[in-house]
Amino acid sequence: MTAVSSFARHGKKIVAIGRNYAEHIKELSNTTPREPFFFLKPTTSYLPSGGRVEIPKGIICHHEVELGLVIGKRGRDISQANAEAHIAGYALAVDMTARNLQEQVKSKGLPWSAAKGFDTFTPIGSFIPKSDVKDPHNLRLWLKINGAFKQNGTTSDMIFRIPRLIEHISSIMTLEEGDLVLTGTPAGVGPVSAGDQIECALSETEGNDLAKLRFSIVDREGGYQFEA
Repeated sequence: MTAVSSFARHGKKIVAIGRNYAEHIKELSNTTPREPFFFLKPTTSYLPSGGRVEIPKGIICHHEVELGLVIGKRGRDISQANAEAHIAGYALAVDMTARNLQEQVKSKGLPWSAAKGFDTFTPIGSFIPKSDVKDPHNLRLWLKINGAFKQNGTTSDMIFRIPRLIEHISSIMTLEEGDLVLTGTPAGVGPVSAGDQIECALSETEGNDLAKLRFSIVDREGGYQFEA
């Protein structure tokens, strides 16, 4: 197995794009960015399908289903025209967010690292080779909680398309083989609770599934405790 196909073990960083779907921006009353912006998540937050997301005490945890780009070729200052050559494939992912902690630190002008970086906070599907995806801007993303749809969107609604994301990120930091770029989440984010069963999928718009991802929610024992 190559380092790219096992990116969750070998990748060095997760680069997560924020506010890349207009309806999601509206639902959280955020402002639309003039250029892509991103935050980093640690690779220790990866959780394979079938795992359990652990919610720390006092945390209100939200789901955000996303298309992930798996980087296959190291690059710096990558042009939009050359961006595709640096993508090895894709993955279905969920960016779990400690929403109340995020709101608290945002109000103080502090970083989001803790709100996004807890262990188990990046459930991740298996590697999807680039050749299996006809058009990454024409894919459907959905997420269900206990069988009920919560998110059901399409990557065609991205504000900044994939080549622009690659160009922007690589103008700031080198992208390396095995890195994962999360491209933003469609509308419908919301809370999860211990005992919930989560199912999500990435599919072509005509219905062919490219990936599925399942995980459960549990309360974390020990560790961090949120205080308002």
